[in-house]
Amino acid sequence: MKTRLTELLKTEYPIIQGGMAWVAEYHLAAAVSNAGGLGLIGAASAPAEIVREQIREAKKLTDRPFGVNVMLMNPNSDAVAEIIVEEGVPVVTTGAGNPGKYMKLWKEHGVTVIPVVASVAMARMMEKSGADAVVAEGTESGGHIGQQTTMALVPQVVDAVEIPVIAAGGIADGRGFAAALMLGAEGVQMGTRFVTAKESIVHENYKEKIYKAKDIDSAVTGRSTGHPVRCIRNKMTKEYLRMESEGATLEELEQLTLGSLRNAVIDGDVVNGTIMAGQIAGLIKEGASCQEILEEIMGDAEQLLKKYAE
Repeated sequence: MKTRLTELLKTEYPIIQGGMAWVAEYHLAAAVSNAGGLGLIGAASAPAEIVREQIREAKKLTDRPFGVNVMLMNPNSDAVAEIIVEEGVPVVTTGAGNPGKYMKLWKEHGVTVIPVVASVAMARMMEKSGADAVVAEGTESGGHIGQQTTMALVPQVVDAVEIPVIAAGGIADGRGFAAALMLGAEGVQMGTRFVTAKESIVHENYKEKIYKAKDIDSAVTGRSTGHPVRCIRNKMTKEYLRMESEGATLEELEQLTLGSLRNAVIDGDVVNGTIMAGQIAGLIKEGASCQEILEEIMGDAEQLLKKYAE
């Protein structure tokens, strides 16, 4: 399947793996790219030299394009932006802010820039600043989220910009992929589905929480702080929501979650850790390789699209 996105990214499939903190490291990124999608290394809040190491390790595992997700709130983002150029990374996605101050540097060095947006206004701003495409991410996503649903956001962004739009949020199979194309997207970004990939380093306890999740098992913390995060309900989310309802300060809430994502992803603490996952978690019942995931999604989507075109 060819779209403007596959041409832009030079990938076989118009599918991007989300740049998830602690999850999106070089093993997963390389596996997704080798399978025909675009793998991403999540820079998150990592020191710049750690990101450089991740890039170099990914290059040992794949000769296909992969990218880096830059969290713009990261105090190390200036150095990470430079390393992306120095290491010849072909694609950057960005989150939690406006990448405008890096746009000139990246464009001068041929980097494809794809910001993640949660509104039409931000999508228009990114197009004007030189973005090559945008990821329109709905509130169904895991991790940091906006307010609009994918179904409502994607077609409005498609109508507002000329550059390719990538749909994200609530997509984990061929049905979601096909629906995204019907909304006008030219590709999708998936996070939660790749958390459970066989190549993912995520602790088995974390993956099991996703396999066992029901449709109602996610909670959104942090609405009072202006930084809402979707994760699977556990002891930590219950305590966080209690503290929020009682007017806890930002500092108190941050203290509760300090290191909790790493504790869940790496150490498998699914009681007090943060288990970031989208509402689509209830659809995922078992793990599979990145190759199997992409082939299944594309095969099912092509059958659906062919069926409804007849």
